[in-house]
Parts: sequence; structure tokens; C-alpha cells
Amino acid sequence: MDSFLSFTGIAASIWIVLGIYIASRFYPNYSHSKQFCSELGAFGSPTQKLSPAINNYPLGLLFALFGYYVINSHPGHIPTIIIGAMTITHGICTWVCGHFPMDADPYTTTPSKSCKIHTWSGLIMLVSFIVAPVIVTFSSYYSWPLRLLSALSVVGCVYFSYKLAKSLERKTVPGLYQRLSYGCQILWLLIYSIFMIL
Repeated sequence: MDSFLSFTGIAASIWIVLGIYIASRFYPNYSHSKQFCSELGAFGSPTQKLSPAINNYPLGLLFALFGYYVINSHPGHIPTIIIGAMTITHGICTWVCGHFPMDADPYTTTPSKSCKIHTWSGLIMLVSFIVAPVIVTFSSYYSWPLRLLSALSVVGCVYFSYKLAKSLERKTVPGLYQRLSYGCQILWLLIYSIFMIL
């Protein structure tokens, strides 16, 4: 069972790319650079039901399973247990984001309750996968290559999140910077998962 669970982090890293691509194929004129990933499941979108079904729900499960594996494989190491807990938190919030869609207009000044829940859950997702690599960065338990790559992923995520905020203000290409920011986090998960298996 553990051998199966050890690959769930890698599976999640690949699944999210394929899931977003597949869902976007059913959304006419969808722009990966101008639109958020969550707009695939937004209220009234052509893929409102499809996107969470193939993205949020299975991804949330994969994140949670990998988090469980991380905790279970290092029962006495507190930093790694926290990393596992952050991964499970990321998975739970992925489910929440799927259950509570964002509004059709990402620039609305009067967001619905569902959109507010979606936004806060997304923020927790962001923070959870900043905390996890930061722990790796400062933990002597892990190898230097992994610590360095973890630090770079945090720097990349924070930088592109800043660019995302600016792009959102200017209404230019927030989708691009969201993908780059989250891409840094998913790349970290992939690398961390591989190091856990080796």
C-alpha cells in the first residue's frame, strides 16, 4: 500500500496539468494566459461541472493520500509531519475550491459567498505549499539539492504571485502568472515526491 501511496504526489503533479488542459478543450475560446484555472469551474462556465469532477476532487484525494504517506513514513520527524499536514490541507482546500465555485467575473467588486470561500481556500492552498518547502529549506534532515530546489520554488512562487497581483490590477495576463506561481509549487511537489521515493 505504501508503495502505491508514495507515487500519489507524482500522480497529482501530472494530473493537474492534464486535467486543466482537458477541461479547457471543452471551454470555447478559453485563454490560459488571461483566465484563471478556477474560471473553468466558475458559475455559468461551460465546464462548471466537468472541471471540479476531473480536477479538484481527484486532485484533492491525491494530495491527501500523499500527505498521509509523508506523515506515515516519518512518524517521529516533526518537520516532515508538518509537511504532510500541509499537503493534506492543500488537498482539503482543493476540494473546497471545487465545491464552491468562483464568480463568472473574476474582477467583480461584489463577490458571492461561494466566491469568497473559494478565494480564502485558494489562499490557504498557496500558503500551505509555501510553508512546506520553507520547512525543507531550513531542515538539515534533507539533502542540500532538495533544500536548494525548495528555496528556489518558494522564491519563484512569491515572485510570480507578486506579478499575478499586479497583472490582476491591470487586467492583463493574470492566468499566465497564476500558472507560473502554482507551477513552482507543483514542480516542488514533484521533486519532493521523487526524493521521497529514492
